[in-house]
Amino acid sequence: MDLTQVHQGITKRKLKKRVGRGIGSGHGKTGSRGHKGQYASAGARLFRWTFEGGQMPLFRRIPKRGFSHGAWDEHVHEINVGDLETAFKDGAEINMQALRDVGLIKSQGKHLRVLGDGEVTKKFTVRADHFTKSAAEKITAKGGTVDLIPKPKKPVRNKMGSKKKARDAAREKKA
Repeated sequence: MDLTQVHQGITKRKLKKRVGRGIGSGHGKTGSRGHKGQYASAGARLFRWTFEGGQMPLFRRIPKRGFSHGAWDEHVHEINVGDLETAFKDGAEINMQALRDVGLIKSQGKHLRVLGDGEVTKKFTVRADHFTKSAAEKITAKGGTVDLIPKPKKPVRNKMGSKKKARDAAREKKA
């Protein structure tokens, strides 16, 4: 073997097949599309990856029951007061970021619920979206404070009012 044989048979750039360039090209007349048929004309829809040869497709064969909340559900972290007792010192301010720093929360979530399992002997300031009744009682009993994060206001819908209300108001003015 010598250097003249190294690149033999290897093409670096493959030329595009030029169809419809006359009968002498080998791809003339029908342009390699055959005679008539579904794919002979321009704009014919080729099969997609879901096509199963006319058999009922899989996504139509399997039953579809129920639905998923995944699109709008938000992940809520739940922490027991007993876990706060072991992880924090007396007088600590506890919020979502403090729990992440300590390692009690690892995943990303938007809301925090404090549950009442365990005992509290230290004074805490806890800021969360929700407290169970027993958790709030245990924290406040030791002199701690329970700071509830306010929920966002619901958007005002239909500020203009309904057409029915406007029509009724107009009728009352006439009467």
